[in-house]
Amino acid sequence: MNKKLKDTLLGGIVNNPVFVLVLGTCPTIAKSTNISNGIGLGLATLFVLLCSNVFISLLRKTIPGEVRLPAYIVIIATFVTVVQLFVAKFLPDLDKSIGTFIPLIVVNCIILGRAEAFAAKNNVLMSAIDGVSMGLGFTLALILLGAIRQFLAEVCMLSFFVSSAGGFMIFGLVMALFNYVITFINNKAFSRKVLLDMNSPKIVEENTKEAE
Repeated sequence: MNKKLKDTLLGGIVNNPVFVLVLGTCPTIAKSTNISNGIGLGLATLFVLLCSNVFISLLRKTIPGEVRLPAYIVIIATFVTVVQLFVAKFLPDLDKSIGTFIPLIVVNCIILGRAEAFAAKNNVLMSAIDGVSMGLGFTLALILLGAIRQFLAEVCMLSFFVSSAGGFMIFGLVMALFNYVITFINNKAFSRKVLLDMNSPKIVEENTKEAE
């Protein structure tokens, strides 16, 4: 597996759009009050992100640079409309819960950011993988926050954490812990790589020659 493909596959975790890039904070805090909301909004965003990445990648050479952002928004809005109509028709309870935030997916920084930074510069397959990876990263972040807030509100009877202020506190704490873990893992991996490089036959041979 080449490095670019590996980085793209792990992008949703290593560069998590919520906890690392800190994008989409408004819907994250507002609608991560329980697990079902997290799943619903996360999957809706994943679908739009995947489809918009694919289409923007397909059209990247034909969209004039001067109008690329309006063009991206039109493409994204098309898929958001599909999601909105589907949820309103088949998932009315979910529509009542997160319906107001589905249209806002059009201007979600995660989707526009991936369109500009990745889909517009890469082929369709890589853009699709990036869309799924980042979409899953966003969905898992919403589910994690929703599970914590729902547990605190319903089991521990701390309804404060369902509010925006409580959600912001949980968001900050989880983000700090997440980044600590990612940094720790990266440091361990770097230390291991340095150790392996030092023990490689070439380095050992050079050190032996210097000692002689």
